[in-house]
Amino acid sequence: MRALLDTNIIIHRETSKIFKENIGTLFHWLDKLHYVKNVHPLTIDELNRHTDDEVVRTMGIKLDSYQVLKTVAPLHETVELTSTKIDSTDNDKNDTLLLNEVFCSRVDLLITEDKKIHLKAELLGIQDKVYRIDSFIEKAISENPTLVDYKTLSVKKEYFGNINLKDAFFDSFREDYQGFDNWFVKKSDETSYVCSYEGAVNAFLFIKKEDEAENYLDITPAFMPKKRLKIGTFKVTANGFKLGERFLKIIFDNALKQKVDEIYVTIFNKREEQERLISLLEDWGFIFHGTKSTINGDEQVYIKPFKRGEEINIQFPKLTYPFISKETDVYIVPIYQAYHTELFPDSVLNNESPMDFIENRPHRNALSKVYICRSLVRDLKSGDRIIFYRTGDAGNAINTGVATTVGIVESVITDIKDEATFLSLCRKRSVFDDEELKKHWNYNKSSRPFIVNFLYAFSYPKRPNLRWLNENGVIPDIMDMPRGFRKISEEDFINIAKYSFKI
Repeated sequence: MRALLDTNIIIHRETSKIFKENIGTLFHWLDKLHYVKNVHPLTIDELNRHTDDEVVRTMGIKLDSYQVLKTVAPLHETVELTSTKIDSTDNDKNDTLLLNEVFCSRVDLLITEDKKIHLKAELLGIQDKVYRIDSFIEKAISENPTLVDYKTLSVKKEYFGNINLKDAFFDSFREDYQGFDNWFVKKSDETSYVCSYEGAVNAFLFIKKEDEAENYLDITPAFMPKKRLKIGTFKVTANGFKLGERFLKIIFDNALKQKVDEIYVTIFNKREEQERLISLLEDWGFIFHGTKSTINGDEQVYIKPFKRGEEINIQFPKLTYPFISKETDVYIVPIYQAYHTELFPDSVLNNESPMDFIENRPHRNALSKVYICRSLVRDLKSGDRIIFYRTGDAGNAINTGVATTVGIVESVITDIKDEATFLSLCRKRSVFDDEELKKHWNYNKSSRPFIVNFLYAFSYPKRPNLRWLNENGVIPDIMDMPRGFRKISEEDFINIAKYSFKI
């Protein structure tokens, strides 16, 4: 496999100062998967034009580890037409020539952080062959789960004082905030959430509850008095593990526990990592409020309303997550033991070891998940609720089969055209690797599987078993267990909640 690397990737890799903290992980995977690292002759020319002679000399030595394309593809007429519409500078036209190599299949993929290149890739229909650093890492991890040392990565609650402040992860905070190190040290006895991978910090979260008396004079427009949860410090290095969503779950869980009316965050948008975090927050219902004036400059302020009883967005349930609507249908569906806790680590049973299910694989961390099914019932809608039933032990299902988890339907995809599309839709959010997914797709060619995209909502603290579900009419006939999605009543949903939460 041949990966063409844009100039910005080479610069991020070879300069002495680290601009992209995940650049090492990218090259780790390129080497582990035996990709040939190609560069275009135009990249060599661009690097040679650098104004610093020492940088040119150093780069010239380091470029020996890359393979320069010996020939370049003639510009395809389709690519040329796109260039005519989009490109305005010589650099734009040179970037198009890199895309041309992918379009003409001279290389297998292109890795670049350039936004305009990604836009042109979409117009050319080759966006699935053009990756950012983080998206390539996600692809590598999801397609090669056996090559990852998962147990070295987990989310932990930790005192500030036990965290290595000198870790390069915190350099961006030092650049953005005067006195960051002093602030961090003073927090030594307070708790944060941290994740480390291969000895380095790659995710950090600090949250703080604020009451109605909090002073917000530095925020414009002014905040009205409310109980709030402040996301004080939040950063996730893109690494393919969906840690951003896992940390959002921690934020939402704390907001529910603290019974706040609103969550807010102040954040700069100086870097791509900050823009990516803002985009993630917006996906989950945070909206721009205004600005916060500080000695470090003006930060953007984003808020998420978090008051129970407010209107639920059924069509886009992420926006009002984790709240669920009472106006939608409810379904119960079985999930086999072998897959249950892999998909729902928060629903680990008492007889399972939590250490066997550290929150460290993409499908475990993701709040947006995939359920693959051949159910005859396929008319689920966005906002519908799903109760997942973990199948019981052979010969004792009446006592060991339990309802454990509630999900919220995002979308249902039934018209999947081919195996490749099926794999691309399921990767990263399914418990299955590519080989298992192929088996699911080809198991019965006359009845292809369909996909339910859903959000993990919550786990039942007390799990009703099959005996209880039978005696209370949720599954009235244990000889007729649901093999796919089966609709149940709102009354059944409420009764399970009353039993589980002891209402």
